[in-house]
Amino acid sequence: MTKVDIVERINSELGFSKKEALDLLEGVITIVKTTLESGENLKLSGFGNFIVKQKADRRGRNPQTGEALTIEARRVLKFKPSALLRDAINT
Repeated sequence: MTKVDIVERINSELGFSKKEALDLLEGVITIVKTTLESGENLKLSGFGNFIVKQKADRRGRNPQTGEALTIEARRVLKFKPSALLRDAINT
């Protein structure tokens, strides 16, 4: 499903114009993005949790050369679906 498909569904199911549906979707995506960029976790009841985790530096190696290197610290995004979403997918 693409952004255009979501806009079409909002248009048909909720009665918003396509322009309004696109603006609504873009607004929600912007809020989600800025929340996660700031390092905050995001919980959508009935859907799941987006969790920003900090990973520390760690030792690794180049698999082609075997050379040891340091993988730098970074933030990663994890998603944990809610029980309702898991149940809906598995029925």
